[in-house]
This record gives sequence, structure tokens and C-alpha cells, in this order.
Amino acid sequence: MNRAWLLRLVIAFGFAQAAVSMARPAVSYRALALGADERAVGVIAGVYALLPLFAAVPLGRRTDHGRCAPLLWAGVVLISGGCALSGLAHSLVAMAAWSGVMGLGHLCFVIGAQSIVARRSAPDQQDRDFGHFTIGASLGQLIGPVAAGALIGGPDRAGTSALALLVAAGGCVVAFTSLWRIEARPTAADTGPAKGDTRVPVHRILGTRGVPGGIYISLAVLSATDILTAYLPVVGEDRGIAPSVIGVLLSLRAGATIACRLVMTPLIDWLGRAALITTTCLLAAVLCAGIALPVPVWALGLMLVLLGFCLGVGQPLSMTTVVRAAPPGARSTALALRLTGNRLGQVAAPASAGLVAGLVGTAAPFVMLGGLLLIAAGLGATGDRRLWRRKTISASLGVTTRAHHETPSPHQKESP
Repeated sequence: MNRAWLLRLVIAFGFAQAAVSMARPAVSYRALALGADERAVGVIAGVYALLPLFAAVPLGRRTDHGRCAPLLWAGVVLISGGCALSGLAHSLVAMAAWSGVMGLGHLCFVIGAQSIVARRSAPDQQDRDFGHFTIGASLGQLIGPVAAGALIGGPDRAGTSALALLVAAGGCVVAFTSLWRIEARPTAADTGPAKGDTRVPVHRILGTRGVPGGIYISLAVLSATDILTAYLPVVGEDRGIAPSVIGVLLSLRAGATIACRLVMTPLIDWLGRAALITTTCLLAAVLCAGIALPVPVWALGLMLVLLGFCLGVGQPLSMTTVVRAAPPGARSTALALRLTGNRLGQVAAPASAGLVAGLVGTAAPFVMLGGLLLIAAGLGATGDRRLWRRKTISASLGVTTRAHHETPSPHQKESP
């Protein structure tokens, strides 16, 4: 099978995500330069997710039986415009508004891209393909903060952060070069609902076993990544760490996430999907809380590398969980509901983080993230027990079916 479509999608996602990852810390630095405090930075970071919070499900409905590529094109336009206009804005209100446009563009791109992966991947390839797809996001998260840190600095933080936002806008436009014919030729099943088919109600999708847990795990992991990107510059300002160093630290985290996703398949074969989610969320919770400690820069870098590796698991595996659990004909809507959960976390988590930072201190939001990830680890452990029971039932049925042909050993291990 020709896999060129996936490579081109990864490249396009890399450019789009690099623009967003470059713009998010640049927006924080520009807001600080324009007089914002920790609470205002949290509000601006939250507005990034506000428009997507209401748009995700309608866009997912549209994509279930329609084309996905137009959402990719719209996403690139909105991200580029949001970055450029954030760089030209001279008020906190305007910056918040254009940050929301940027977030809407990112949502459009991600819904379209995830739907393409879900449609074009065989069931036994979904873990691998979603893992490879999210490498594009990790590459963007690796490059974007370093580029932002290289451009932002000196006495004129407002000017250099505006330059970083304009460069991010230009970089996002490059994603267009990989999007031509990215989608397979549509079939009758793709272009419209089957005869007598009706839309699956949202409450039915949310009531499907596996969907709520997958949505929450994704929310917790993305909230951790998002607050790291938006608030590590604030921590750096408080501790006297230069923006260039903060950019390198954020990129180390993204590089570790790429490494995790490259070895995702052997990790799943070794531990199992649910156990892998549980273990990594638990370790990530401890590491997030550790960032609140006044550790030296080298120790902070080490924690971020380990944290990046742990956070690399949740996103691709939650995508596969939601796609497999969703009712037929509602995959894109289920993925959109997952993204709605993500954006709800991106609205609530930064705003809560801003409140906590204003009342307690700039490192306190990371302790809050540790609590969110502990709950995610608990959900993963519950899923692990359910998975064990399903495997036991399946193995018993398999033994019954083969009883006339073979007598398996009671200690025989189930093949992966």
C-alpha cells in the first residue's frame, strides 16, 4: 500500500504545529511586554481554545460523510492569519481574539487530518498510523519553541515577539505544499450517509464504553503539554531563565515525545495499551509536580525529557481508543468530541492555572497538572482491568472453539 499520503500529512502537520508552538510562547512574551500579569496570560491562553470548544462537533458531523481536505486548507489559512494579526495587535483584547482564531484554525486542521488517518488506516495499523501522524505535532513542538526563543530577547520583547509571530505565520503557509491530493478519491460511502442512516446522537457516542475515558486522558495529557508551553516562559521569567533556554527546554520535551512515538509499537506489545497509558500518566503526574520545585536548569531539562516521553503516549492511543469504540458512521464526530474535551481543558486549565499562579505562585499550576494526570492514570488502570477481562473471555472462547483440534497448555501465553 502506498503510504506517501501519511508522510505528506506528517510534513504538513509539522509546519502547522511548528507555527502554533512558536506562536504560543511568543503570545505569552508579547502579552507580558504589553503589561499582562499571570492571570491575563492564562486568560489569553484559554481564549485560544474557546472558539474550538463550540465548533468541534459541527465540524466533525460535517466530516463524517464529507471531504476532509477543505478543513486542512481552512486550518492553514486561519493559523497563519491568527499568528500574523497577533503580532500586529497592540492590545491584550486584540491578542486574545486573534489567539482564538489561531485555535480555531488548529482545530480545523486536526479534525481533518485525524479523519483522514481514521479512514485510510486498516484497523490493525491505527495505533502505528496515529502514532506516526502525531510525530508531525511533536516535530512542530520541537522546532517552534527553539525558533521563538532564538528570535525573542533583548530589551524590546514586544518587538521581537511580534517578529516571531510573523515568522510563524509565514512558516505555516508552507504546509500548503504538502496538502495537494492528500485525500483519497471519495466513494459513495464517504460522500453521503447510507440509505436510512441517521446521525448518531452525541449522548450515545459519549455513553459508549471507552469513549469518556479516552476523552479525559487526552484532555489531561494535552492540558499538561499546553500549560508547559504557555507557562514555562512565566516560570523562566520568575527564575531568571533566558527565553532561548526556555525554547531549548520545550524542544527537549518535544524531542522526547518523538522518541516515544517511534517506539510506540514495541511498547504496546510489551506492556499492553491500557497498562502503558496508566504507567506513563502516573510518571507524568510526578514529573509535573516536580517542576514546581526550584531545581537547577539541568535538572529541569532532565525532568522535561522524561515528561515528554511519558506525554507522548496519551494522544495517539486515545485517538485509537475513541475510533475503535465509536459507533459506525460517527468516527469523525467521536474524534471531534475528543477534541472538544481537549479544548475544554485548554479553556479551563490555563484559566485555572492563571488563578493559581496569581494566588500561590508561578510554579503552582504544575502541581494542579499532576492531579489531573493522576486521575488519568486511575482511568487507565480501570481500562487495564476491563481489557484483562475481555482478553480472558476471548481466550476462553478461543480454547472452546479449538477443543476438537488441540489441547492448549494451561500456562500457554496469549500471542500478541
